[in-house]
Amino acid sequence: MLTTSLPGGTWTLGGLTVTRFGYGAMQLAGPRVMGPPADRDGALAVLRTAVELGITHIDTSAAYGPQVTNQLIREALHPYPDSLHIVTKVGANRDPQGGWPLARDPQSLRRSVHENLETLGLDVLDLVNLRLGDAAGPLPGSLAEAFETLADLQRQGLIRHLGVSNATPGQVAEAQAIAPIVCVQNMYNLAHRRDDELIDALAGQGVAYVPFFPLGGFSPLQSSVLSTVAARLEAAPMSVALAWLLRRSPNILLIPGTSSAAHLRENIAGAALSLSEDDLSELDTIGR
Repeated sequence: MLTTSLPGGTWTLGGLTVTRFGYGAMQLAGPRVMGPPADRDGALAVLRTAVELGITHIDTSAAYGPQVTNQLIREALHPYPDSLHIVTKVGANRDPQGGWPLARDPQSLRRSVHENLETLGLDVLDLVNLRLGDAAGPLPGSLAEAFETLADLQRQGLIRHLGVSNATPGQVAEAQAIAPIVCVQNMYNLAHRRDDELIDALAGQGVAYVPFFPLGGFSPLQSSVLSTVAARLEAAPMSVALAWLLRRSPNILLIPGTSSAAHLRENIAGAALSLSEDDLSELDTIGR
């Protein structure tokens, strides 16, 4: 059984036990998530530090770079420890202008799964999320053809577990009618709490919820409230936001990204911040 001193303890994704505090590799690519990092040695050091600190959940995608973060992960960490679980996403590519064109047709999804296998140096992917919607957020529409393609690849033994990203509650339910999912990865934070009901429903089902942009889209007023609480606690706003997410529900898994090993350590320490009931009540006003 995995034990950890990281904040939040552990969670089980299907049969995979991961630390609730994970690491998102997107920031290891170059500007606008395109090209190589300016400091390759630094990027490799961040990944090695994450594993040394006990993190067992790393989030990536072949679209980051493209291919850059996967290649860095392989260079830094392969052969992977048995305890380490790498989660990837499919459903979007990159164009030369830095855009994210959709790639959800069956042929593109199969190609992306094989690209992830190759660049990561794996025979099977632990968990693959289907990326839906667009850069502005989730969009309604059926995911059936795309998710059935991933379910077929799962039956072939190329994927262990499935999830969805940037999804509406209706799409989550549609996916679950096709094959079991072990996580949902959506934008959620103190200021953007559209998924409150979904998080609670998933917790009851034993399904993880992985929020991205923990400080994304705050208004000046909301940022002011967060900064006030952080100042009182003598902590950084990011620390308070991460600590609140871990307190919000036991099925929430964190994947904050950084290109700095020192900042990674700061994020871990920040997420362990103790919040009182008064702190939580004040922070809850941000999302109202």
